[in-house]
Amino acid sequence: MSHDAPGDASPTLLFHVYRTLTRLIAPFAYRKVAAKLAGQNVSRLRQRERLGYSSAPRPVLKGSSPLIWFHGASVGESLAAITLINRLAERLPQARFLLTSGTATSAAMAEKRIPACCQHQFAPLDAPGPVQRFLAHWRPDAGVFVESELWPVTLSAARTQGVKLALVNARLSERSIASWRKKEPTARYVLGLFDLVLTQNDQMAQSLLSLGAKPENVFPSGNLKAGAEALPVDATLEAEMRQTLGDRPLWIASSTHEGEEEAVLAAHHSLLKSHPDLCLLLAPRHPERGDEVAQLARAQGLSVAQRSKGAPVDDTVQIYLADTLGELGTWYALSPLVFLGGSFLPIGGHNPFEVAKAGAAVLTGPGYSNFAETFPPMIAAGGAIEVADAEALATTLDLWISQPDTLDQARRRASDFAQQQAGQLDQVIDRLISGLALESDA
Repeated sequence: MSHDAPGDASPTLLFHVYRTLTRLIAPFAYRKVAAKLAGQNVSRLRQRERLGYSSAPRPVLKGSSPLIWFHGASVGESLAAITLINRLAERLPQARFLLTSGTATSAAMAEKRIPACCQHQFAPLDAPGPVQRFLAHWRPDAGVFVESELWPVTLSAARTQGVKLALVNARLSERSIASWRKKEPTARYVLGLFDLVLTQNDQMAQSLLSLGAKPENVFPSGNLKAGAEALPVDATLEAEMRQTLGDRPLWIASSTHEGEEEAVLAAHHSLLKSHPDLCLLLAPRHPERGDEVAQLARAQGLSVAQRSKGAPVDDTVQIYLADTLGELGTWYALSPLVFLGGSFLPIGGHNPFEVAKAGAAVLTGPGYSNFAETFPPMIAAGGAIEVADAEALATTLDLWISQPDTLDQARRRASDFAQQQAGQLDQVIDRLISGLALESDA
């Protein structure tokens, strides 16, 4: 069977070399990913999904109802995919859905949040054997890839089998764009495999067009993360924490990265002078860094209770270190003030919609390139404030803690902004249904 996919651009020599290499290294790559999944208590049966051996039967479909496959790398992309799956399921009640992702955390999250009409599998490695096995079993009618998931072998094989393809919430880093630019004929071939490309903003649309995406298929559509449901809240834990904290004011620094905690701790240190009973709930992006972050805080003379060690939060605790996974929704519900990490350094920032939907106002550093279409209008609307350093962070927090009316206004504006952005989802759903020729059998 020919592996040339339909479309204007043909597979390049580089594509064929990549395809051959992935065939050769797939067994070694599998060993590595399987070991990682095993370390996170994923069964051997489910590990083998990465080789294309499915652990679930293909759903039985009525008439010409489609099986629509969504793929997101990790938790954030999978949440965006689930938002679309829920909305498409309303419009196409007979359709069935498959969600694939690559990490144990995204799989655990998906099992809790996907609707009954959807199944989760680990994505096959981007190599001919795993991809062919996967496609032969699932035979999807359409494939929707989220953000930056450009897997050449997977996309080419799917297109060859007649699968309609979309790239949604498209966002490539500047480094990734520069890398693709060096191999432009291959970029043109890979991007040409998509029937539809929905980008997060105009700038990304222009970048993908410059790499060879077909103009008639590219549409800026805003950030899909605006439409995701609010993060889940553990009501029992929330009530316990409220009782423990009593009347103490609380602020949150969430998803901080190495090199950022110093500024957060310096801001807290400064705030304690005017708000001596203030508590900081610090949730590092990578919980395994908990001990290291605790050490940083203690070095600044701050008292710390570490959640992973079951330490209680008494009146003397100045920092509650939430070095755990899956509890952000509960933390956001506790405090009207959230600083989002990954932004004091040029990391790209994190999702402000999750904060706004929990009813909190948002603070960010200047390094939010991953949300370039979101923060400037959110800041202009008064729902978020950009702070350059520890001093600016402390000043803004002090203002909001001292002036509850000003804070309430910022919270309302953040919430209104998130709601208004979520309205773009209907347009995205319309484009997916028409661009991928999905029709309701209802």
